[in-house]
Amino acid sequence: MIILPAIDMMDGKPVRLYKGDFETAHQVADDILTTAKEFENAGCEWIHMVDLDGSLRKEPVNFDSVFSVVENTGLKVELGGGIRKMKDIEFYVNHNVKRVILGSVALKNPALVRDAVKEYGDIIAVGIDANKGYVATEGWLESSDVYFTELAKAMEGVGVKTVIYTDISKDGTLAGPNIEQLVELNNAVSCDIVASGGITDIGDIIALRNEKLYGAICGKSIYHKSLDLREALEVCK
Repeated sequence: MIILPAIDMMDGKPVRLYKGDFETAHQVADDILTTAKEFENAGCEWIHMVDLDGSLRKEPVNFDSVFSVVENTGLKVELGGGIRKMKDIEFYVNHNVKRVILGSVALKNPALVRDAVKEYGDIIAVGIDANKGYVATEGWLESSDVYFTELAKAMEGVGVKTVIYTDISKDGTLAGPNIEQLVELNNAVSCDIVASGGITDIGDIIALRNEKLYGAICGKSIYHKSLDLREALEVCK
């Protein structure tokens, strides 16, 4: 299982939210690039970055910070937030972002996902964010009546290989991941499943690893030091 430390970006700074509420945004480190280098020094190969401003404005915003990490570290960058058009995907792929996450458009414009997968293959991932099992969009500000496994199956049908699943009620809470829903998703599709939201400590990492998930995104647990990143990497070898 791969470990992806997370940097959520707002106004060019690394921040964290509580349950996806933008009003709770607070800065968790001094600098995005410095933080990314610390993750690299710990032994990480991947980093998960989210352009929160982009999610709200529906277009790339914090791309300079993303490119700084791409250009000044050896980390593979997985990026989501504000990516709504083929030109946005092309923009990031051309700047060596290794995985582009499509979120809201997966529900609202599945044809874009299909076209993107046809053009870029495994570089395209889909982020499914849900509250009580139902998909939320637009930076988690809008709800839907689509069940999370239903959307995942549709995305699998157009060729998506990687799904990042976030239980919004767990995100930023340090309350443990929603293992039940993650297992349900892992059993529903053949896609690689990345767990996001609620991961607290090494026990959560081991539990996710034992369920044979592809990856785990760790944010608040790293910044609050309830999870040792090096230990997490070691148990997932």
